[in-house]
Amino acid sequence: MNFEEYAAKPLLKAAGIAVPDGRLASTPDEAAIAQAALGPAIIKAQVPTGKRGKAGGIKPADNADEAKAAASAILGMDIAGHTVECVLIEGRSDIAREFYAAVLNDPASKGPLVMFSTEGGMDIEEIAAKTPDKLKQATVDVRRGFAVADALSMLDGLDLGGREADVADVLAKLYDAYVANDAELLEINPLVLTGGGDVVALDCKYVMDDSAIKRREDLAATGTPDKLTDLEKRGEEAAIKYIELEGDIGILANGAGLTMTTMDVVRHYGGAPANFCEIGGEAYTKAQTALEIVLDKPGIKSLVVNFCGAFARCEVMMEGLLNAWDALKPDIPVFFSIAGTGDEEAIAMLKDRLGLDPYPDMDAASKAAVDAAKESSA
Repeated sequence: MNFEEYAAKPLLKAAGIAVPDGRLASTPDEAAIAQAALGPAIIKAQVPTGKRGKAGGIKPADNADEAKAAASAILGMDIAGHTVECVLIEGRSDIAREFYAAVLNDPASKGPLVMFSTEGGMDIEEIAAKTPDKLKQATVDVRRGFAVADALSMLDGLDLGGREADVADVLAKLYDAYVANDAELLEINPLVLTGGGDVVALDCKYVMDDSAIKRREDLAATGTPDKLTDLEKRGEEAAIKYIELEGDIGILANGAGLTMTTMDVVRHYGGAPANFCEIGGEAYTKAQTALEIVLDKPGIKSLVVNFCGAFARCEVMMEGLLNAWDALKPDIPVFFSIAGTGDEEAIAMLKDRLGLDPYPDMDAASKAAVDAAKESSA
C-alpha cells in the first residue's frame, strides 16, 4: 500500500528525523491561510506517485495570494491517473545540498537494503545510471540491524560537508522506521543539508507491505489503496488474486510463485501476459469465477493453465476448471502443463472431457500459447 507524503512524513518525525513544518489543505482558501502562518512556502500535490514536480504539481508561494493561486492550479489535476484532492503546504527550506536516502526490500539479498547518494532530487534509476560511484548500498542482516556505526562505514569516502555523523544518524533512524512500520520502501528524496547545517527530509515515499495491512489497520487507514480495474474489483470481491496486465495471453496457475514463473516464461518466449491469476485448492469452487474474469479481459488470444500438485491435488483443481469450462464454453486455444500429486488422474480427465493432452512442461505450454497468440494476430 502506498502512502501520500503528508501521511508518510509523520513516520519520519516519530523516528526523530527532521521534517519541515506543514499543513494540509483541500481548498485554495485553506492553502492561503496555511501559507500566511508558515511564511514562504511550497505547495505540493498529494498523490501516491512520483514525478509530481514534472507534472506541475509542486509550486512555490511567497504570499497568501500566490498560495491560493498555486492551490487552485494544482487541486483537481490528474497526475499519473490520480486526481489531486489535497495539497501539502510546507515552509520553504534554505537548501545547500540535496541527498538521496532509502531503505527497501532487496530481492537479491532477501533482506533490507540501505541506499544513499549525494545526488538527491533525481530518480534512483537516474542516479544509478549517471553517477553510480556516488550511490552507496549496504545490505542488512535483520538479526543485527543497522546502527550509526554501520551508516558511517557506508558513507566513508563521500564528501558530506562535515555532516557525516548527522547523515549517519538519519540513515540509522530511517532503518528503524522501516522496520517499525512494516515497510517495503521508505525513501527520502531529497534529504537536504540546509544553509544552517541542519539535515531535513523534504519528501518521503512510504510503501507498506500489504501483508501487514490487517494487523496495522490504524496505520493502513492513512494510506492510499491502489486503484483497481473493474476486473480486479471482481477478483477482490470473489477473494481471487487477480491483477490485470497489458498482454493478450491469459494465465491460470496455482500458487503465487508458479503463477509468476509462468508469466516469466511467457515473456521469455516473446509473449505478453494478460494477467496474474492464482487459483489453488479453492479452484474446485472458484474456477468458474476466475476463468470468467481472465477471459473477460478484451483481447485475450490464448490461455496457459499450469497446475503443480502439492498442497492442492492436480485432479481436484482440474475438476473445478473442467466444470467451469463446460459452463462457460470458451472459444479460445488453451495449453496445459500438469505435474505433481494427482497429475495422472488430472491428465486422464483432461483427455476424456476436452480431448486434449497436456504439454510436457510449462516451457512447452507457454511457448505454444505465445505462438497461438502471434498466429491469431497475423
